[in-house]
Amino acid sequence: MEIRRPEAADFEAWCALYAGYAAFYQVTQTDEMRARVWGWICDPAHEVEALVASSGGRLLGLAHFRAFARPLSASTGGFLDDLFVSPEARGTGAAAALISGVADEGRRRGWSVIRWITAENNYRARGLYDQMAQRTVWVTYDHKL
Repeated sequence: MEIRRPEAADFEAWCALYAGYAAFYQVTQTDEMRARVWGWICDPAHEVEALVASSGGRLLGLAHFRAFARPLSASTGGFLDDLFVSPEARGTGAAAALISGVADEGRRRGWSVIRWITAENNYRARGLYDQMAQRTVWVTYDHKL
């Protein structure tokens, strides 16, 4: 398995993975929305970056991440926005490898933490997350605009 930056030829496979991620979280997502996110990923000036897990020329999973300022600790952290592994590739270590890839990138940049959120009922993923990171006491709120 290889963890790497996505390439132009990955677009269709990445779209299928990202559509699977949206479906898992029951989020309506259009082709235009996926094209916009792909544009962000391909733009070195944009804050959103990505890694993909691939094996034998096939994409197994994706991770989208970005830096964020941590004023209280006067440091920069990394936020793992999206993590998804195709159902057929679950159990292969792809999710752990993607998280480790983001963490490696954060270490190279001097980030103090990699942070992410997940749904309370995402039990399978949380089993992995509990092994790789410390669950926090923070509660998340959304103020819709």
